Amino acid sequence: MDTRSKLEWLARCGYAARGIVFLLIAGLALLSSFGGGAPDSKSALQVVLSQPLGKVWLGLIAVGLLGFVFWRLAQSVANADNHEHSAKGYVIRAALFASGLTYLGLTAYAASHSLGLGVGEGSGGASWTAWLMAQPFGRYLVGVAGLVIVIGGGVTIFKGLTRRFRRYLRLDGNIKSAATLISVYGLAARGLIFIIIGGLLVYAASAVDPGQAGSMRDALAWIRKLPFGAVLYTLVALGLAAFGAYNLIEARCRIVHAPSLEQAKQALPI
Repeated sequence: MDTRSKLEWLARCGYAARGIVFLLIAGLALLSSFGGGAPDSKSALQVVLSQPLGKVWLGLIAVGLLGFVFWRLAQSVANADNHEHSAKGYVIRAALFASGLTYLGLTAYAASHSLGLGVGEGSGGASWTAWLMAQPFGRYLVGVAGLVIVIGGGVTIFKGLTRRFRRYLRLDGNIKSAATLISVYGLAARGLIFIIIGGLLVYAASAVDPGQAGSMRDALAWIRKLPFGAVLYTLVALGLAAFGAYNLIEARCRIVHAPSLEQAKQALPI
């Protein structure tokens, strides 16, 4: 197996692992409606750990997530998706790089728990927000981070509604319509969660209160408090399941262009 084939394999395993995590999150979100479950990525991994052979399954998910991290690096650093060398292209690649760092943390969490080390426990968004606010100009940095996440959520919704994600998928005609509807629904739900999390960060910065920062769990709890919150909460939870399914579709149908070393060098903005 050559380097390009290995990277394609890692990318597909990565999308599959992320899809499984989001399906678990959606399940926990729906269960929480009946008084149990905590809908976030770490809680989803803890569910896996509690199953028979849980450490083995969690280790496999960790390997898959690591593959996703490598693919994100290929997309961002080596420009595997051939984004233009423009401000827009560099912003997209920066967002992909930040996504890779996020999943690197989740990978470390999964790997450590599969080995029985238990590294990575914490209080979620509030912990790093408190650390950042303690730094010079930290309050403003948190606010900027929140705005960036809000924009990212809007872009995710736009990507879904305009069907732009289809340019990266090789879909068979028999499943194209269903796969597209699932993907649009999933991306819209994921984007909405991003917007709420970003809004919570902006509010935390304005109130100088890191405790107001939130995770996916907090965003879902906020939705539940809205008028008709139970219905909206269920729709968003199902949307997260659709986002998990979208990742499984990517695992099967994603067009993966593994760049050569020369292409990677040309992709760097130097």
